[in-house]
This record gives sequence, structure tokens and C-alpha cells, in this order.
Amino acid sequence: MNHRENLLSLLRRKGFEYIPPQFSLTPHLVGVYREKTGSDLSYQDFFDMPWRDVPDIKVPDNTGKFSSWYSCPLKAGTVIDDWGIAHVPGSAQAMHMTRMLHPLQGITDFEKIREYPFPHFEKGDNSHQKPLVDALHKRGLAAVGNMQVTVWETSWYIRSMEDLMMDMMSGEPAAEFILDAVTEQAVIRALSYAGAGVDIIYLGDDIGMQREIMMSQELYRTWLKPRLKKVIDEVKNFNPEIIIMYHSCGYVLPFIEDLIEAGVDVLNPIQPESMNYREIVRAYGDRLSFHGCIGTQTVMPFGSPSEVKIAVKECLDAMGPKGGMMAAPTHVLEPEVPWENIIAYVEACREYKK
Repeated sequence: MNHRENLLSLLRRKGFEYIPPQFSLTPHLVGVYREKTGSDLSYQDFFDMPWRDVPDIKVPDNTGKFSSWYSCPLKAGTVIDDWGIAHVPGSAQAMHMTRMLHPLQGITDFEKIREYPFPHFEKGDNSHQKPLVDALHKRGLAAVGNMQVTVWETSWYIRSMEDLMMDMMSGEPAAEFILDAVTEQAVIRALSYAGAGVDIIYLGDDIGMQREIMMSQELYRTWLKPRLKKVIDEVKNFNPEIIIMYHSCGYVLPFIEDLIEAGVDVLNPIQPESMNYREIVRAYGDRLSFHGCIGTQTVMPFGSPSEVKIAVKECLDAMGPKGGMMAAPTHVLEPEVPWENIIAYVEACREYKK
């Protein structure tokens, strides 16, 4: 099998020939990678990872229209994204972290909220997507449409979590308006990826905290589950073979059945600091596959290389020879992760025998 065939078979729980490594590095660790290897290759190519992301639809740059939605001057270096969310830069050590400012925060006039200039992805340019998918497939790699911030997170980034939570709990029309507007654009983006021929669409919204769910199951089932299901149903109606991955950090055990019902095929990241992946595998492993389980709060930054290897083996053993478990760090690897542990993780994947 090539990388794509092996990955898709593994995620569909139809067996696998080998375990591929997969992780993301912060800018600091990209520099460490360059220093340690001397390679000009991307770290994805150097470590022979099985998939590559395909860029989203490119919408016209209209970010200037959002400046009037901020009452205070924005700090130098602040970037406004396609949704109008302002990202204030963090420290040099954590360049990937920003402070978000929410353009609809504090606005109580619903008519004003209705004027918000949401992006229109249907008017954007997706001409790059299919050629890139075809090129990846020619290389034997899987193509992924990565839109992990799908409905809930995009919506609260615009409105602020506090305001949107209050809107939802009190049944304010702003909640339905914002969530529906974001869902409509998510459907357009997902169908564009599906039309381009991607193998996996990677959705996600953080709905868990470290030890508790972020909201009640009733609130989730009323406001978020139907909208996630709408996005997935549109994709599956277009191509039932596309694999749907879903990301949520933290404790999400009470939501797993809902995610399966919504159409999720692979759940990420199953943080071992928040949930027991062995129990989850026993309960759901016949209907759900998993990506993650190698703790980025524990073993990756603070364990020894041998402990990293043990964690990888135990994670993979939990699912067995049918597959369904792609052992991977549960989040982007931060600067405190030793280079030796990254190498140990890659070696553990390559050394694993069914």
C-alpha cells in the first residue's frame, strides 16, 4: 500500500501495513528541526507523513471593511482574518498564539448584528484545490480539507464566547443568526473540498474543557449538533466515502454518541490527561476510529524517550490489528518538547508490529 491507501484502510478499521507518524510543530520547533537535520525539506516530507492539507477557498481580501467594528485602535501587527476576527500577536516564543478580539462582542442591537459582513466563500476562488488533490494522490498521499474551526468556534470568535453562550441560553435571535450564517459558509467550504476529491474533511470545534464539558448536553443538542450534522450530511450526500475527522480538545466523553450520530468517523485527540482512551476504545471502537492519544501536556514534553515509545505502543495495542488508531500527539508540539522525544515518537510508529 502507498501512504494514502494505508492511512484510509487504517482509519476505516480494515487493517494496515504500518503506522504513519503525524504531528505539527510550532515555529520554534521548526527551527530546531532545521538545526538538527540540516534538511531543506518540510518536516512533513522529511518524516514521511501520510497526508497534506489542501488550502481553503480563497475569498477576496475585504478585511478593511471590518475595521469599523472595533471601537479601539488595534495594536501594530494585528491581523484581521476573513471572518473579521482581529488577532493580536503574542510573544516571539509563541508566534502561533494570538489574542482574539471579537467584533460583535457587547452589541445588543440585533439589527446591528444583522449588518455584519460575513465572508461569502461561494464568491471565492477554489481553482487551486483539485489540481493539488490530484498532485497529492499522484504522490501516494492523502488529501485533507482542514476546517477544524467549523461552526461553534468561528461563531464565538466573532461574538465572544460569553455573549454567544448567553444568546443561546436565553434564546436570543442573535444566536440563530450567527450560527446559521457560519454553518452556511461551512457547507460551501466542505462541498468545495468534496468536489475537489479530498479523502478526509477535518472538522472540529472545542466543546470540552480539561475535566468537564463546555456546555450542557441539552444546549449542545439544541444549537450545535444539528448544524454539525448538516455540514456532514451535505458532504456524505455528495460522496459517502469521504472520511470525517472531528477535533475537540479536552473532556468530550458525554458528546461522543452525539458525534457518531452526526456522522463523525474519526475523533481527535482523546487527550489522555482528560479521558481514558482504553475505555473509549472498548465502548466505541467498533463504530469510531481515533487520532491522537499521545499527551502533549505530559509524556511528549516531560517524559523520557522510552516513555514516549511505551505510550505509542500501548495506544496502538488498544485497537489491535484491525486499525482504527492513529497514534499521534494530541496537539501542536510546543517549544518545551525535547527533540529526542519527537524522534522517539517517530521511531515508535515505524517499529510497531501488529
